[in-house]
Amino acid sequence: MRRFLTPAWLGLHAIAVVLCGAFIGFGWWQYDRAQEGNDRSWAYTFEWPIFAIFVIVMWVKMIRDEKAGVTPAPKVIEEPAEAAVKREIIRRQEEEDPALAAYNRYLARLNSQTDRRG
Repeated sequence: MRRFLTPAWLGLHAIAVVLCGAFIGFGWWQYDRAQEGNDRSWAYTFEWPIFAIFVIVMWVKMIRDEKAGVTPAPKVIEEPAEAAVKREIIRRQEEEDPALAAYNRYLARLNSQTDRRG
């Protein structure tokens, strides 16, 4: 439980509490407007508390994931077959247009030279 008292987690707890309070407040405000005759406000009366419930659900999910040690998945996963398919597409395009192939090799050489300097 101590890991949920770090500054980052305390900030997340505070954000969750503020958002839930604000969303419930907005729902109450829309309820008052609906009572005054604004028919559109009836939908918002129920929508804002749903947003608050969503915040609570996501907050609980984050806590459960932290307890279970779940880490987010990497952003880009390239399948081995995908790289082979890309190479095959490039090979076919180079066979069709030799000038394009020469230009692509030139760009690749420039790119590799730039990488060595940085």
